[in-house]
Amino acid sequence: MTDSSNAEPPIVHLLDPMSAAYDAAFATFLAHTDQKIRAREELGRVVDRLPHRRTLIDAGAGTGETTAWLAPSFERTIAIEPNEHLRAELVRRCPEATVLGQGVAVADPGESADLVLCAHVLYYIPQESWLHQLQRLASWTAEGGFTVVVMQNPDSDCMRLLRRFTGHRYDLDALGRAFAATAGAEWEIGISTDPASVTMPDLETALAVAQFMLNVVPLAQPPVVDEVAAYLQEHFRTPDGYRLSCDQDFLELQRNGPGT
Repeated sequence: MTDSSNAEPPIVHLLDPMSAAYDAAFATFLAHTDQKIRAREELGRVVDRLPHRRTLIDAGAGTGETTAWLAPSFERTIAIEPNEHLRAELVRRCPEATVLGQGVAVADPGESADLVLCAHVLYYIPQESWLHQLQRLASWTAEGGFTVVVMQNPDSDCMRLLRRFTGHRYDLDALGRAFAATAGAEWEIGISTDPASVTMPDLETALAVAQFMLNVVPLAQPPVVDEVAAYLQEHFRTPDGYRLSCDQDFLELQRNGPGT
């Protein structure tokens, strides 16, 4: 009989973004949140404000779900996605789009866009590169157009979870201020927060969502599952299951035309 008294406690799994396990964890999150619906509402309001709808650039398009939703509003769509695993689904969903397989730092769309979108991508980029990435995105923006960057608000429950177990904090407001300090008067810069939540029926589902959130950053020392479970039970348990806020910040940069 094997003595398991000295066995190591189970830890949060490391998820390879190119794996089926990552896809399943992401699907679990999407199945229990209104985040994407709320994001589309906000992006729809941005599209309504555009003076032209010639070109869309989606930087970090992933599987192309949001790209495909936005594309009919524009004459042309350019999708940037360096992950080959995600790009195959992107091409299937958006056959009309021009798909570039490089990252933002080296991609060349070849034209300016009325909307440049970068949604939930910066988590995977070192923060010391954020300003350069944003400046590059902004350089692709046509006069009167918008660059929109989306991330979870740093004070949302999901980001509190991430900070509790990894120490990482992401703040779009600080990035907006850094861009403003280097940008000219042609730019109008604003940030807004849109509420969203993820609601799960049981601890098993809550742990699956927590695992997905914690894999936003490289987990050099993955936390113990029981510690994550205890944190969820203490802070986010409800009479019907578990609920975490996942509010989204929308950083909007509008490029003014001459004389505005």
